[in-house]
Amino acid sequence: MFESKLESVKKENKIEPLVPLTEEIAVLSPAERRGFRLAHRMNQGGWKRLMTFFQRHIGSLWIFLATYNLMRVHGLEKFEALDAERPVLIVANHRSFFDMYTVSSVLFRRTRRPLRLFFPVRAKFFYDKMSGWAVNFVMGWFSMYPPFFRETGEVAKREFDKYSLRRLIQLCSANEPNVIGFHPEGKRNLTGGPYDLLPAQPGVGKVIYESRPQVIPVFIAGLGNDLPRQILGNWRGGEKVRIWFGDAVDLVEFYGKPDKLRTHKEIADRLMEEIAELAQHDREEYASE
Repeated sequence: MFESKLESVKKENKIEPLVPLTEEIAVLSPAERRGFRLAHRMNQGGWKRLMTFFQRHIGSLWIFLATYNLMRVHGLEKFEALDAERPVLIVANHRSFFDMYTVSSVLFRRTRRPLRLFFPVRAKFFYDKMSGWAVNFVMGWFSMYPPFFRETGEVAKREFDKYSLRRLIQLCSANEPNVIGFHPEGKRNLTGGPYDLLPAQPGVGKVIYESRPQVIPVFIAGLGNDLPRQILGNWRGGEKVRIWFGDAVDLVEFYGKPDKLRTHKEIADRLMEEIAELAQHDREEYASE
């Protein structure tokens, strides 16, 4: 009886997903507006529950079949120790298209806590054409959301990014089992070796400052951008895929500072330090291989 009343209260207090202002969505092309509205619908209510079911039972399976001989996971218990009713922001290095897909497969297959995944994404391709919508569906079950248009070169479309930032902060603030994957580097690092990291961008610091989610660092190594080669390597002896989960990061010291770019950058830099420390653990463990 008590549990049913509690669930009823939660439903009554549920925060409705933010929608963009008229002037914000007006800057998008017709195709981009349709792509956004489709993904926005798929990331709420019953549709999100259905997409999450497919992620857990279909999406995670094909990733497992492509990596099970190579997969090495460290520190997963640190993720499981987090509060399952509060959002978790996963911050990870970024070298492959498949970084967060692989992390999500591990979470779905090796933990039993409730999960609702969201991966903020650059909108180019994924939101401006039907083939991009299809990839978002097949690869991520529409979890590549919310979209950011800052890379398009069209300054006007950055007006929409104001909405995406508010929506992302909402996802990181709600008392729901949201798990948000974020790359502080802002883009894939295509140069150097697996332990070379790009400078942190302040955007993730802004989101954390405004929303105060649980934050956990992750270091990923061993994944490439050539999908056929990556899959064949699972049976032909490819490089081990290593995923390191770190301890939840205590960022309280930053919350008393001014809400300025400098503070946001300091938060982002701290996160990259945590990721670099995990990278050092990987170097010590797997250098000989």
